[in-house]
Amino acid sequence: MPSIRPTGVNFHKVSHVLELSFEDGSNFKLPTEYLRVYSPSAEVQGHGPGQEVLQIGKQDVNISRIEPVGHYALCLVFDDNHDTGIYSWEYLHELCVDYDLKWQAYLDRLAVAGYERKTD
Repeated sequence: MPSIRPTGVNFHKVSHVLELSFEDGSNFKLPTEYLRVYSPSAEVQGHGPGQEVLQIGKQDVNISRIEPVGHYALCLVFDDNHDTGIYSWEYLHELCVDYDLKWQAYLDRLAVAGYERKTD
């Protein structure tokens, strides 16, 4: 499978959305909360299956900096001081394509744990 690279990366700070475009013409908008709770860092993912750490209270998190990592990834630095996730192009594409499924899975995990997201 060829490497998946975005043709455009645009961060909308006010709306807390990272917009990604790909060579096939697809365009996705990912909320910063979603990116934060699915950070690929060991702090969030753990060190193996079943070790994931449920992230709560991230509705208002924003990205303070986006740093390129070579030609293969981005490091998203969040304003809650989380800065250890390296988001490869492939992982970002997975987050885009599987957004609905992953977002619902996150909401389900919150509900099972007894947490409720605050809404505006």
